[in-house]
Amino acid sequence: MNLLHVVPTYVPAWRHGGPILAVHGLCKALAARGHAVTVFSTDVHGDGRLDVPLAQPVPVDGVEVWYYPVRYRRLYFSPALGSAARHGVRRFDLVHLHSVFLWPTSAAARAAERAKVPYVVSPRGMLVPALMQARGRWRKRAWMLAAERRTLERAAALHATSDLEAEEAARLGLSLPPAFVIPNGIDPAPWDGDVEALSPPVRALLTAGPFALFLGRLSWKKGLDRLIPALAHAPGVTLAVAGNDEENLTVGLERLARDFGVAERVSLLGPVHGADKAALLHRALALVLPSHSENFGNVVLESWAAGRPAIVTPEVGLAAAVRETGGGRVVAGDPRPLGEALRDLLANPETAAEMGLRGSRAVTERFGWDTAVAKMEQVYERMRA
Repeated sequence: MNLLHVVPTYVPAWRHGGPILAVHGLCKALAARGHAVTVFSTDVHGDGRLDVPLAQPVPVDGVEVWYYPVRYRRLYFSPALGSAARHGVRRFDLVHLHSVFLWPTSAAARAAERAKVPYVVSPRGMLVPALMQARGRWRKRAWMLAAERRTLERAAALHATSDLEAEEAARLGLSLPPAFVIPNGIDPAPWDGDVEALSPPVRALLTAGPFALFLGRLSWKKGLDRLIPALAHAPGVTLAVAGNDEENLTVGLERLARDFGVAERVSLLGPVHGADKAALLHRALALVLPSHSENFGNVVLESWAAGRPAIVTPEVGLAAAVRETGGGRVVAGDPRPLGEALRDLLANPETAAEMGLRGSRAVTERFGWDTAVAKMEQVYERMRA
């Protein structure tokens, strides 16, 4: 198949979090299975821009990527991307749109609709009623009425990464197309165990004692406001917070740690990559993802691939998989139960190891990219029929 994927940001814009990893993993795996995969994206990278060629094909892991400049960053408004979609969409068998409430999605949807090319929408966690109310409620409602309602209702299919995400989308009361659930896959990050090759902060953390790991963007919805106080209920556990801070939360998190008397047990590492990231995953007592809203939770799979358990809140899309596999714990999003779960794993290392083993088996059996792509191909074929 000749496939077009449209996503507001794409690799190497890693600071935009899990969706970048998931979309690139999907596109790369589709290309590896013989499909012609093209991506239309922008040059946005946080507050800056990617240093990439613009408006020309760039090969990335077998995928043909076109980056276009934006004029209005808040909505990723890119006239050049819109023009490319209008003039080029007819040559594709179908279009896969990733995100909602951003201009590239609606622009590409209109282009596909006019050209009578079927398209599928992956909301990537943005169709959560509570999340829409908490962040930009009126702006998103206006955009929904103006553009995204039409985008969603005229799609050939809606892709959710978890049952929880599908259920949240259904609560919006729109006339949605058929929804299908296909989890993200994972590319395991191996680590050779060489502590000396790590950065000094990570090396110091690994040699200091047991630590819990938070890995991801520092965002209000990720639940760090309840994870840091949880340390008061988990004596002996350090918290490593690894991720870029696009919302300028660091100062507030440091203040919160001081207020709860755990500042000496919180290590804010900033973004981590390569061996540092792999080492943290392999050596953590557990990954903790206490999100207020999380459509999937790629980091849970990364933790399992490293053989370590995950502690998540019920609002995380992979919470059901954590329960089913026994690869960790699902606990209420309050400091006490979060802290008690960490304290229990610290006291029972054999239990933590067994949970990590169960998670590792789940990654192999259920969350490989080959499995995800085979299911996605079936959906694509139904859309073309």
